[in-house]
Amino acid sequence: MANCLLNHWLSVLVLVMWLGLNVFLFVNAFLSYEKGDKYYYTREILGSALAWARASARCLNFNSMLILFPMCRNLLSFLRGTCSFCRRTLRKQLDHNLTFHKLVAYMICLHTAIHIVAHLFNFERYDRSRQSTDGSLASVLSSLSHQEKEGDSWLNPMQTTNMTVIYMTLTSIPGFTGVIITIVLVLMVTSSMEFIRRSYFEVFWYTHHIFIIYFIGLGIHGIGGIVRGQTEESIKENHPYRCAEFFEKWDDHDFHCKSPQFEGNSAESWKWILAPGVLYFFERILRLYRSQQQVMITKVVMHPSKVLELQMIKRGFSMEVGQYIFVNCPSISYLEWHPFTLTSAPEEDFFSIHVRAAGDWTENLIKAFEQQNSPIPKIEVDGPFGTASEDVFQYEVAMLIGAGIGVTPFASILKSIWYKFQHADHNLKTQTIYFYWICRETGAFAWFNDLLASLEQEMEESGKVGFLNFRLFLTGWDNNIAGHAALNFDKATDILTGLKHKTFFGRPMWDKEFSTIATIHPKSVVGVFLCGPQALEKCLRKCCHQYSSLDPRKTQFYFNKENF
Repeated sequence: MANCLLNHWLSVLVLVMWLGLNVFLFVNAFLSYEKGDKYYYTREILGSALAWARASARCLNFNSMLILFPMCRNLLSFLRGTCSFCRRTLRKQLDHNLTFHKLVAYMICLHTAIHIVAHLFNFERYDRSRQSTDGSLASVLSSLSHQEKEGDSWLNPMQTTNMTVIYMTLTSIPGFTGVIITIVLVLMVTSSMEFIRRSYFEVFWYTHHIFIIYFIGLGIHGIGGIVRGQTEESIKENHPYRCAEFFEKWDDHDFHCKSPQFEGNSAESWKWILAPGVLYFFERILRLYRSQQQVMITKVVMHPSKVLELQMIKRGFSMEVGQYIFVNCPSISYLEWHPFTLTSAPEEDFFSIHVRAAGDWTENLIKAFEQQNSPIPKIEVDGPFGTASEDVFQYEVAMLIGAGIGVTPFASILKSIWYKFQHADHNLKTQTIYFYWICRETGAFAWFNDLLASLEQEMEESGKVGFLNFRLFLTGWDNNIAGHAALNFDKATDILTGLKHKTFFGRPMWDKEFSTIATIHPKSVVGVFLCGPQALEKCLRKCCHQYSSLDPRKTQFYFNKENF
């Protein structure tokens, strides 16, 4: 626990501040409506449900304001660039944008549920007090009509006994927009489940973009002023604590207390979401402009295991190691954009991606490029955008861990290392790199086999054999492969990859790997970079915490994960 706080103290601080602001806004709004003089008469009809509804609405507005910021990828990339000289802990917060986006979404769901339940009670009490004939203060307040001659005196929006809760919900602006917002939110949240995103990405993609309806509905939700309070002028003349008990004499012209006047609350939600909405609008305009710039495909390679490599050029394109782009193929879908990590190095005169068949869109893309007699499909590119992998050369020791196609960001890093050594640029802060690649089948090693062989030779020729350490693991094999490898274990090169580093069978024993690295580098800061499944992420996070020393002068492991 101590190691976890040591590595993530700023993330914890940001989380506490966000939760603290939610609590403050909720309590502040709750007390305002529960204790304020303005809503004394409103509480006579609605009770505490009024405060619950308005407090949750305040938090809904606050979190709806925040939820778009983590999705402004150009803004985050700009901040990452301007923070290139900032402390590592500060830059790492930008890597948690999707996590924060999800947390804010969960908070919106929570307060939406509170808001809906509270308003169901409110509508029921509006209906009950309107139909009441007991002569109570609530029934008198509900009988105040829109047609009163003196001012805007009505308090209960349900003006007739025939008006039902359902009718009120579907015909009023707040009620109807509330229904629409709730439906949209349910669709967005359910389609964002891990199973849907992995297996039916298109469903997630299209459904998530109805957020526009959510924000439009939220912006006009408060129009109509259903929640009403006593006017300031009326409070001065007829204070509720002085006049409420004499409500039966309000119609007496000779009595000093008169019937109170009420006003509706003005719409507030648009004030919260206007700035982030404008920012996100310009974000999308910038991305649209960049995506329309022409992309020329210079090379197409089909690798084993149904992996497509595309090499492209684009005017003005500039990248850093480990970054990613969004790719669109209009012949498949005009609207769908899919993220892919760049596998090229900044030193190359092209940029490339590797695409593995992992869904309908990627399968259709591969089929489009496999067709021999048809023209090359048009590709649109948006990006590049920054990731945690950009910081790889900021660590003394780096552990690069890729699972299957998750090796792509590290291909960019390894290529960049090769170019740096080719140009005698040995002034790297990084002293040692441990590269782990976990594959299910032997064909996957062919994706970057030439690169790995070149790097191995380059390190040997430059006298830097210990700088780059390969750890290749094969998790799926048959007895013939294992037996053949055992018989040829004494050979200089591995029979599967042709590298001098041998391929291991099975999964890495991470406790052993971390323990060994901590022993070899007792006073180093180790950056652990992962592009792989969630189960592996949990394991590596645990190891980073377990093997980081409480003494800041000794080994520290910092976990970094690709998120897009």
